[in-house]
Amino acid sequence: MTATTISPTTDSATPVLRARPAVRPIPTARLIKVELRKMFNTRSGFWMLVSVGLLSVIATGAVIIFAPDDAVTYNNFAAAIGFPMSVILPMIAILGVTSEWSQRSGLTTFTLVPSRGRVIGAKAIATVLVGLASMVVAFAIGALGNLLGSAIVGVDTVWDISMANAAQIVLGDLVGMAIGFTLGVVLRNSAAAIVGYFVVSLVLPGILALLAQVRDWFADLQPWIDWNYTQVNLFDGATNTAREWAMLGSTTMIWIVVPLIVGLLFLRRSEVK
Repeated sequence: MTATTISPTTDSATPVLRARPAVRPIPTARLIKVELRKMFNTRSGFWMLVSVGLLSVIATGAVIIFAPDDAVTYNNFAAAIGFPMSVILPMIAILGVTSEWSQRSGLTTFTLVPSRGRVIGAKAIATVLVGLASMVVAFAIGALGNLLGSAIVGVDTVWDISMANAAQIVLGDLVGMAIGFTLGVVLRNSAAAIVGYFVVSLVLPGILALLAQVRDWFADLQPWIDWNYTQVNLFDGATNTAREWAMLGSTTMIWIVVPLIVGLLFLRRSEVK
């Protein structure tokens, strides 16, 4: 019995292995749309966004009803609307960035998009877009309130906010949202980040102001490290000189840039459950 050797053939029927096409990454624009939609999907996020319009209307009505006739100006309407906005917008930023951990959707999100940096970047862009849209709504409601209020009390309509002041107000709100976003990245827990924001925005400024009163050496240092001090200047339109802009840059670096970088480093290495 002899062995038979079969030589390889080059028959045309032999299947040819083709290279698998590369999978295209999800476009950034689609990620941003998804993050915007996720801000509306939950009840907390939905009512946070709805409250922007509701509180703007309530604040406008309060100025019309309770303010004296000479105080019915666009500046006062903007100030009345700006207070609730300065609280709500950071909450929206916090809920937007902590959704993957508070709602336990991180495994799904980071499986579809393994690059956590792209997801956080899309969240940041979506947060800024929501903040800008909310400010447009607030300014529009304030303008309508100014027209209506001046007509009701019978005084001339006063537009006492310049474009520069309006830009500083918008920047102040975006800085507040950035603080909330940073706390969300660092803590990755909605409740903890919200509590942390109220501590940073309400408790810490009082401590720093008290320290500036009892220690002369700290009085000159406070504007360079107290972000609430520079944010108030933005809302008041008092950030005009190079020194004041440098103070804003210093507080932004201390409270936003450095913590955000540290938070992103830990976030990219943290375990998602």
